[in-house]
Amino acid sequence: MKSIDGISFKSLSSDLPAGLVVFLVALPLCLGISLASGAPLVAGVIAGIVGGIVVSLLSGSSLSVSGPAAGLTVIVLNGITKLGSFEAFQLAVVIAGLLQLTLGFLKAGIIGHYFPSSVIKGMLAAIGLTLILKQIPHFLGVDKDFFGEMEFLQFDGRNTFTEMTYAMQHVEKGALIVGIISLLIIILWDNPKLKKYAFFKFVPSALIAVLVALGLNYFFRISTPVLTIGTEHLVQLPAMDSWEKMVNQLSQPDWSAFKNVDVYILALTIAIIASLETLLSVEAVDRMDPLKRVTPTNRELKAQGIGNFISGLLGGLPMTAVIVRSSANINSGAKTKLSAFTHGILLTISVLFLSPFLNLIPLSALAAVLLVVGYKLTKPALYVNQFKLGWEQFIPFIVTIVAILFTDLLIGISIGLAVGVFFILKANYKTPYFFHKEQHHEGEVIRLQLSENVSFLNKASILLTLHHLPDNSEIIVDGSKSTFIDYDVLDAIQNFKINAHERNIRLHLKNIPEVISTNAH
Repeated sequence: MKSIDGISFKSLSSDLPAGLVVFLVALPLCLGISLASGAPLVAGVIAGIVGGIVVSLLSGSSLSVSGPAAGLTVIVLNGITKLGSFEAFQLAVVIAGLLQLTLGFLKAGIIGHYFPSSVIKGMLAAIGLTLILKQIPHFLGVDKDFFGEMEFLQFDGRNTFTEMTYAMQHVEKGALIVGIISLLIIILWDNPKLKKYAFFKFVPSALIAVLVALGLNYFFRISTPVLTIGTEHLVQLPAMDSWEKMVNQLSQPDWSAFKNVDVYILALTIAIIASLETLLSVEAVDRMDPLKRVTPTNRELKAQGIGNFISGLLGGLPMTAVIVRSSANINSGAKTKLSAFTHGILLTISVLFLSPFLNLIPLSALAAVLLVVGYKLTKPALYVNQFKLGWEQFIPFIVTIVAILFTDLLIGISIGLAVGVFFILKANYKTPYFFHKEQHHEGEVIRLQLSENVSFLNKASILLTLHHLPDNSEIIVDGSKSTFIDYDVLDAIQNFKINAHERNIRLHLKNIPEVISTNAH
């Protein structure tokens, strides 16, 4: 079997079933995000198809899946409203794609490497918890909000927790029965003892759960109508049973909106946020990858840029690499990008030929799939391991989780990053040098051996140490092992040297470059 740009056809038995599972998860998410964004329903599906087929082939990531992102929902909704039409919004998506492509050529992908691992792990755990909390109402057959919702505050004025409380009080028995049975099937199907058999290994548990859910709802309809699941709690795919009907659903960008400054502001906003979400997602996916492959981030930005350019031209929503679908992909045993490509092909086939069948799938069965994905992202063992690493890792981890749960993904990550940076600064504050005391016949000699790299972040620590040294001492500041010493640090040392005589401190600088101090007097 040949291998083509990260696709190994030896892994067909793993990638095809995984692609099917991702498709089952992605379809209602694409529709739900379209609904919440105030865009045509087909717009989310188009973005999912382009993300699955185009971006997967161009991307260097083996396991990430791209499509419309819940994190962009509010931006899309406000953008369509401000620009006055979806066609004008399409133009903003086209320009955003070109901006992302430019960022890729400018090698801006390195930004993703500056996020602490504790924040990335917190993001994954928070998404897992959010999935669980958001899917419980669908699991109970009550929630009337869109399926792909991730925000804490909801469009009907409720929040995540009040929505769950309301759902608990208005359970739809048929949906709950279907959800419980689907969940049990997935848990039992994924038991390691059953995975020893080829049938259980090849056939995805989500597919069996969905087929059983279809059968159960049909059984309810003919035998116990009171348990029949209502249409509002089934997948709702627009009918496009021919290529011509699908083409008619496509819209063209409003090229006359080129003169509107708001289009460019919106395009820049989409490009920045979509790029950041993508970089964070691929960083998280690489951490979950059993083979620990590393995604070339600049190539990823270029792939996303081309994807958004095409999506905007065809009438689709903006897209990013998305962690929910990527997690489902990894947890389903995907090995290469063939699984993401397969999910794109299945999305295309579904809108052309399978909408009558897919519209019978209960959302509670799909909620069961996402409950399992959510649990795997936020297992108790993850919290225990982070706690064992110490407060410097655990506090940013927990803060990121809480912040995402009560705000949204980007705000939560920003808060977690701020806390993470605090601990990074604290660590830098402690380790810019090695501190030695040597006994000398003329008195005490104190040696400060600077580290290999001394940045401006180390300035405060070095100054504090110098100021707390005893009077009437001899001090050696040794930079012989340093390959880089920041100007701010050099300036601070020179200023200390100027005033050292006031404390009868004899300061000797070894391999410390001379600088012109701006504070010299």
